[in-house]
Amino acid sequence: MRERVLAIVSFIAQYFLDDRDMATENDLVEELLSVGFEAEEIDAAFCWMESQALCAPAGSETSLNIPSLSHRVFTTEENRALSSDARGFLTRLRTMGILDDDVQEEVIDKALLMAEDEVTLKEIKTITVLAMFANSQNEWRREFDCLLEDDWQRLLN
Repeated sequence: MRERVLAIVSFIAQYFLDDRDMATENDLVEELLSVGFEAEEIDAAFCWMESQALCAPAGSETSLNIPSLSHRVFTTEENRALSSDARGFLTRLRTMGILDDDVQEEVIDKALLMAEDEVTLKEIKTITVLAMFANSQNEWRREFDCLLEDDWQRLLN
């Protein structure tokens, strides 16, 4: 069920990134139901998104293109919980200056909280986009699109 909940979260994030006109939350729920998601899964996705937004650190700001002078060493628990692709993705974003230390730690913490099985690259991308979104709203719109689409060239320009 976790994968389907994250699929719903991705769907919702993409929905807002596409600037679609949405009259109500009910319209979004109806669309999710029409594409085959169950009401319990949709509710779980909204609850998870709400919990992530409520525990986002206040006042943290991310800055783009500031190279990292530090290197994050993952703990044994983090190595077990995060796939090597997920860890590599976070390291790459940090090295590129897309994530600062605070946002990277927030992403890792949230991933560990949800980790029943190993957190995949797709799941860490969703968590990262949500954390960045919670921290900076529209400031990162282009970066969100690039991350979700694996468009690294456009991200660097």
